Amino acid sequence: MPEKTNDKTIFSLLEVTQSIQKTISERYRSAFWVKAEMNKLNFYGHSGHCYPELVEKQDGKVIAQIKAHLWKDDYIRANNNFKAVLKEPLKDGIKILFLAKVSFDPAHGLALWILDIDPSYTLGDLEREKQETISRLQEEGIFNRNKTLKLPLLPQRIAIISVETSKGYVDFLKVIETNSWNYAFFHLLFPSLLQGDKAVEAICHQLRRIKRIKSHFDVVAIIRGGGGDIGLSCYNSYQLAKETALFPIPVITGIGHATNETVTEMVSFSNAITPTKLAEFLLQHFHNFSIPLQDGERIIVDTSHQLISEAKSKLHSELKLFRSVTENILTANRNEVRELLKSVFHHAHSQISRFKLIVSQLKDKLFSHASLQCKQTQMELKNIDKNIVNMSPQAVLKRGYSITRFNGEAIKGTHTVRSGDTVSTTLFEGNIISVVQSTNKLA
Repeated sequence: MPEKTNDKTIFSLLEVTQSIQKTISERYRSAFWVKAEMNKLNFYGHSGHCYPELVEKQDGKVIAQIKAHLWKDDYIRANNNFKAVLKEPLKDGIKILFLAKVSFDPAHGLALWILDIDPSYTLGDLEREKQETISRLQEEGIFNRNKTLKLPLLPQRIAIISVETSKGYVDFLKVIETNSWNYAFFHLLFPSLLQGDKAVEAICHQLRRIKRIKSHFDVVAIIRGGGGDIGLSCYNSYQLAKETALFPIPVITGIGHATNETVTEMVSFSNAITPTKLAEFLLQHFHNFSIPLQDGERIIVDTSHQLISEAKSKLHSELKLFRSVTENILTANRNEVRELLKSVFHHAHSQISRFKLIVSQLKDKLFSHASLQCKQTQMELKNIDKNIVNMSPQAVLKRGYSITRFNGEAIKGTHTVRSGDTVSTTLFEGNIISVVQSTNKLA
């Protein structure tokens, strides 16, 4: 009861707060729906209760705020609904539509008692933010910027943004390091948070680090896996999507989910549904280079064998023809000698000896000519065989020559490259990846 002192009615603080409590309870009997931004969830693990801080902002300024409480059972139910609908849990900084009652306690003051939260409202707000990010990037003309870059012929040097304990990261490394074709990769991990509000700045920070040493890498891989679809809203962030779109080397993503693409995935050079598929994407580029190379080697070998076989066949035919012609000549000469012997038999013995000597010389000449012809033909065949061997790509490279390519095409003049371009040089033993510093045109 109030006290009376010097004509003054004095109430205790408890009496005043109890009066306020009674007035509010009589005025706000039923629950009602409220929309607000949950600035802080304030979850207490030991009790399971939450004490959210609710605000309303206008032009970035707080124009209303109030405390709330979300009891353990209500929190569990609402959080499970969020995970089912949004694929994300309740967290700081999201806009929510909630069913609440006004609550006033003399000891704890005014608050809203949250009974339920509608996840569909937050889903719509997140989708709106995603579409705003897409529209903003398109208006700025940078949405497809990263996709216009060219992936190196053999993307061997990979900067990886992930977490060392991530299952997706482990799966990715397993595929590229144990591939049965022995393709060799260099990779370096840039550790980062992969989900939640702090993930945006963490990933952007690592992208900026990689940008400073971009010449050491062919591609950046953002890898996340094992977490399902929870915590993907950060990949719709304008800041992260813009950093990805404007990155100077190709960015590929393997975020590991099967739902709609995030904006970061949309603007990246290429994205895969899982880290394993992302690794297979890189291996396929090596296949695209290796298989035609193997086919070219096979064609060279087959063509060489065919040329040798044709040359041998031609030689055998010429030898056969030569033997036939030689035998015919010998036969004709023998017949001629016989006829001459018959007609000049009566001549002197000296005349017969002279004819025998002529025949003997003619025979030696024929055999000498035949032997010379065989040697010349064999020499020509050896020269053909030697030229075939010397003209093979491996022999040319072994003599110290090399083939320098840019974008898969052999460089024939300085006009095809510029300073800063990355070129690949094929040697007898291995390849060299180089960056052009300057070019000089021959006078």
